[in-house]
Amino acid sequence: MAITNFFSQVAALGFEGCLNLTLRRDGEQLTVSVLLQNDACGDAAKAHIPPLILKGTPQELGEGFFPNIAAPVLATSQLLTNMEQYLKGQEEAKKNSAMEKKKTEKADKPAPEVSPKEKKFLEAMKQVDALEAEGKYKEAWCKVPQPTEYPDKAEQLRKRRDSLKAQFAPDLFGAAQPAEEQEEVNTEPNTEDYADSQSNAEDIPDAGERE
Repeated sequence: MAITNFFSQVAALGFEGCLNLTLRRDGEQLTVSVLLQNDACGDAAKAHIPPLILKGTPQELGEGFFPNIAAPVLATSQLLTNMEQYLKGQEEAKKNSAMEKKKTEKADKPAPEVSPKEKKFLEAMKQVDALEAEGKYKEAWCKVPQPTEYPDKAEQLRKRRDSLKAQFAPDLFGAAQPAEEQEEVNTEPNTEDYADSQSNAEDIPDAGERE
């Protein structure tokens, strides 16, 4: 049996990956499609590398097949290898970048503990937000912590109280007014009405004068 050196010449091409050969016969002509694939390469751009097509008689292909595919196969193999190395280098550079390190350090850093006072403030403001969303502005106003309790947030709290107060519906009878509004109501007696009542009482004669 004759020994062919076909596989020895394939091995001598020095490629990395999988070399796919597809042969089609059309009469006396043969068409050979040669496509090198490398599963180790993760770059999707490798899918755009076209196969190498050779056509000829069996004798022509026997003489010129390997000389014609040697350089393209080697170049494609090197390209796929370089693409994978580039992707790995890009990923390594990303991990070592200052921005990425900062993100990692920030993710690894434990969250600061919240003090009981701060927790109480956050819970109160959460209730304020919920009541405001329901349109219950007076109830929300009452839930806003006093600025004196949180001096560092006094300005924020005053603005929040003012914004809620501005949304109160007009109350003609003064019912359900917030404490601050009730303090502003004038409680001084009406001295004019009292004086008028006294003068009217003096004009009325007593029982002895009528007789």
